[in-house]
Amino acid sequence: MSYNDLRHFADSWGLVFMGMTYLILIGWHFLPKGRERSAEAALAIFEQEEADHG
Repeated sequence: MSYNDLRHFADSWGLVFMGMTYLILIGWHFLPKGRERSAEAALAIFEQEEADHG
């Protein structure tokens, strides 16, 4: 396989693959479970840690 063949593949199917991956990852957050997990993750930094500081 030459450089031009690899470049042509990346320009066509590579772009399709990256676009589909992007849409799937963004769409994942709009599912019911995804919304719950996103909300939990957004508020996680505000939760108090209950660690024993000795």
